Amino acid sequence: MRLVLAGSRDSDQEELDQLTLQLRERLLELDVDDVEPIRSGDVPTGAKPADAIAVGALAVTAAPFALRAALDLMRTWIENRPVRTVSITLGEDSLELEDVSSADQRRLIEAFLAARAQEPDTGTGQGD
Repeated sequence: MRLVLAGSRDSDQEELDQLTLQLRERLLELDVDDVEPIRSGDVPTGAKPADAIAVGALAVTAAPFALRAALDLMRTWIENRPVRTVSITLGEDSLELEDVSSADQRRLIEAFLAARAQEPDTGTGQGD
């Protein structure tokens, strides 16, 4: 699963980086296998490896049963933070949680999970 945070209008890169680290720590508290920053490409010669990290992007590896817990965590996590949206991509499916009511977010998550449940199992047992 790939997560990308978009900050509010007045967020800067440093704040978005801190929010991404906070979300990573919270996700690691769940029953997920791994949560890593997504690299933005090859590291140029002479650059620090940290320079190649895409700000606001995380890759989450988890068993399918952990998907609901991760989505619920993200839904509640963004409520009191200066994050405009969290874009979630899982395979070819995507979901955008944004600054809307908690009830609307729950409906979006339920629809996303229902659509995923109708897809045939790929047999990987892992998230993207």
